[in-house]
Amino acid sequence: MYQHILISTDGSDLARKGVDHGLTLAKHLNAKVTLMTVTEPFPLEYGAVGLGWIPSQEDIDGFEAARKKAADEILGKVKAAADTMGVEASVLHVPDARPAEAIVDAAKARGCSLIVMASHGRRGLGRILLGSQTAEVVAHSPVPVLVVR
Repeated sequence: MYQHILISTDGSDLARKGVDHGLTLAKHLNAKVTLMTVTEPFPLEYGAVGLGWIPSQEDIDGFEAARKKAADEILGKVKAAADTMGVEASVLHVPDARPAEAIVDAAKARGCSLIVMASHGRRGLGRILLGSQTAEVVAHSPVPVLVVR
């Protein structure tokens, strides 16, 4: 049924529940997995406009290096978990992107048959103010999405 599962994570404890669930499902189905994290671009709107501060190239380079290091650490941990379980897994870091769009695009490009991700389960005003990457993925995904809480 599901031969290739895309599992997204931001490295949080909640996302870890989604990773664990997705890896367990993949193990039972003998499915391969793409483990994915997305990092957003340097927040320029907080620089020049908000505080009168214009970031230097050094600031931007430092941000990008820290972001890549964090993504590598996140993906390294989940890849190790997949390896321990005997699940065939590849990793994908998508920088400078909105998470929901990157997740849907990766699922299409890699031929995934299921997306697994966690959700904070916010409702009402909290969801409106904070947005919901999970809801956007569910709304735009061409494949089923398993949401873990």
